[in-house]
Formats: sequence, structure tokens, C-alpha cells
Amino acid sequence: MSGEKNETEKLQQQVTLLTEQLLRSEKLASLGELAAGVAHEINNPIGYVASNLAVLSEYTDSLTLLVRRMSEQLPIAQSNLLKSQFDYDYICEDLPKLLAQSEEGLYRVIEIIRDLKDFSHLDEDEFVDADIHLGIQSTLNIVANELKYKAEIVKKFADLPLVYCIPSQLNQVFLNLLMNAAQAIESAGVITITTGFDEHWVWVSVADNGSGIAADKLEQIFQPFYTTKQKGQGTGLGLALSRSILEKHRGLIEAKSELGLGSCFIVKIPRHLATAAAAG
Repeated sequence: MSGEKNETEKLQQQVTLLTEQLLRSEKLASLGELAAGVAHEINNPIGYVASNLAVLSEYTDSLTLLVRRMSEQLPIAQSNLLKSQFDYDYICEDLPKLLAQSEEGLYRVIEIIRDLKDFSHLDEDEFVDADIHLGIQSTLNIVANELKYKAEIVKKFADLPLVYCIPSQLNQVFLNLLMNAAQAIESAGVITITTGFDEHWVWVSVADNGSGIAADKLEQIFQPFYTTKQKGQGTGLGLALSRSILEKHRGLIEAKSELGLGSCFIVKIPRHLATAAAAG
């Protein structure tokens, strides 16, 4: 009787977890639609701001030059006094820096908007020939704020051929691996992204020098709801989802890790997937 009770409790727990996951999936789908809508709506105003900022930079240069030329018509002492009162020299030095920082921040926003639009189409089914490196960079832009305080990103990219894939789904795999790598690093570390290919595979590896995973738990990490993270830091679904996506691409995901030294996850995608898909 006790055994049956324990089994019932386990089933109830599994049902609860699956229900929570369904609700979470619905929320994520809604958030994806919201992200796409927001990105679309703010594209135009952001475009106006970018255009105006470029013109503002030109106007600022012209006004600065005008003030300088007009000041040359005044006695030197009076000119210097006026410049000092209005911090003219400091403004001339600081204004280009402010404009450059504003422009950099604005184009960062534009990149994020573009990448959010990419990530809002995770349910698309079409396979296309894609540049894997663009997907990795897009994903890095999305998680830049999560990574910048935790790790230095080292990229070792080969000259890859195009890969027949669903780009947004592979981006989701890269996102999961990068977030896991960041969360495995306690303070400051290094995340190394390496790409390469051979006759059969195109591959991407994401390695970190974080806490690592015990050998006896290495296979379990791909099981749904299994996580080595602290409570509240993960659902235990990221790697299971990643494996599912790779299976859809007829690819592989492999893990190597050593406790205390870090982990390395390798994603492999067949080079001739298009041919294999047509045959299969």
C-alpha cells in the first residue's frame, strides 16, 4: 500500500510539473508575440532618432565652429572670459563623446530589436541555408547584459559553409548553452565559442571554466526537469529542449565536464541535412 501511495505521489508531482510547463510555454508564446509586436512598433521611432542624431552631430560641429569664428572677432581677453563663463572648451571636448556614446547606445538598441524579432519566430518550421556565425552573434547580442559581468567571450570561428537549418531554433540552443555557461561561473571567467567542420558535420562548441558537472550527472542533465542549478535559477528544460531541437535537425549535442574545471558542450549539425531530409 505504501508503495502505491509513493507511486501516486510521484505521478501527481509529474502532472504538476507538466502543467506548470504547459502554462510556461503558453506564457512564452505570448511573450514572443509581444516581443515581435513591440519590436515592430518601435522600429520607426528608433529610425527617426538615429537619423536625427546623425544630423544633430553635424549641426553641433557647425555651431561649435561658428562660436569659435565669432569669438575671434572679439578682443582676446573678452573672448577668453566668455568661453570660461560658458565652459566652452570643456563642452567642445565633451560634446563629441556624448554624441558618440548616444549613437553607440542607439545602435545597440537597434541590434536588440532586430534580434528580438528573430527570437519571436521560434515556432517556424522552414529549413533554410543559414550562416551559423550570424546566429551566434545575434544570440550574444540578446544575452550581452547577462554575460558582460560574468565572463570574457572568446570567439574562435572557422570559415564555415552555410548550414541547412531552422536558424531561430539553433539560436535557442546557443542561448541555452551561453546562459548555462554564465550561470556556471561564480565571478569572472571565460566562455569560449569555437566553430569548425569536417566532411560530415558542422559543429559549435561552448566551453566555460566554471564549476563543472560531476561525471555521474552528465547524462542526466539532458533529462526534462533535471537541473544542477540552485532553486529559482532554472527549470531543467533548456538542455532537454536543445537536444530535441538537435534531433529535429538530425544532429547531436555532446557534453564534457570536469568538476571544478568547467564544461564544454558541442553541437553538431550534418552538412548534408538538405539531401538527407529530402531522402528521408
